[in-house]
Amino acid sequence: MRFLKGFGLFLAAACSAAAFTPAIAAGDLLVAPTRLVLDGSRGTEVVLNNIGAEPATYRISLEIKRMTAAGGLDEIAEADATDAEKAALAMIAFSPRRVTLPPNQPQVIRVGVRVPEGTPAGEYRAHMLFRAVPDAAPAVADAAKPAAEGVSIALTPIYGITIPVIVRVGDLGAEAVIGDAWVSETRDGPAFEFDLTRSGNRSVYGDIEVTRPGVAEPLLLARGIAVYPEVGARRVSLRVPPELAAKLKGPVHIRYSEDREIGGGTIDAADRVVK
Repeated sequence: MRFLKGFGLFLAAACSAAAFTPAIAAGDLLVAPTRLVLDGSRGTEVVLNNIGAEPATYRISLEIKRMTAAGGLDEIAEADATDAEKAALAMIAFSPRRVTLPPNQPQVIRVGVRVPEGTPAGEYRAHMLFRAVPDAAPAVADAAKPAAEGVSIALTPIYGITIPVIVRVGDLGAEAVIGDAWVSETRDGPAFEFDLTRSGNRSVYGDIEVTRPGVAEPLLLARGIAVYPEVGARRVSLRVPPELAAKLKGPVHIRYSEDREIGGGTIDAADRVVK
């Protein structure tokens, strides 16, 4: 089974609205916060929590991911990393690198950054991977099969979560513009989609709120929508239940705002007719 990675947008839609949570869960691991921004002046922390019924061991590491125009994140081998990506790996320090957690036992991971003198202004990003370490289990003979058929191999899923760790150097800024919006039918069900264009020398990150003109209660709320510097634009696709997809069609007001923890100011807002 492939790793479960990435920001993990978990949609919880009620009849008329949906909201996202600022924590990520995969398997029995819960990680908060879902994003770190460092400026070199001080460190920060990530809290891991084993929400399972058994002790579990997790390994922590850094990796490089690049955003695509479709909004996905491709994993990049270190040999193929750019100078800025390699610099991000070298700047970011964290401890511990391996933890074993009893059930419902939190663990703090300390994260810091050291920016070398003369580092060019810009945004540097790596992704911190928290990956479960499976218990060693020897292959055993299957009593239901004749001995000549060999041994039976049990496959154990390995779960992982990644969060972005962003280092900002110098005076940076960015803007974003909401483009066309529509409801589409994907292989996973209906989705509310729109284009988001970014300009400037850093990423943009915030929340999306979709409302009907003249109605205060939002139809859709989505947290943690980012556009990273390696792309000038991306398509945002938010899965929604069929009954909500129908309500989203027609005139809507879309607001893209900064994270509430830094004030929630408007990045961009647009009126669109959704088809």
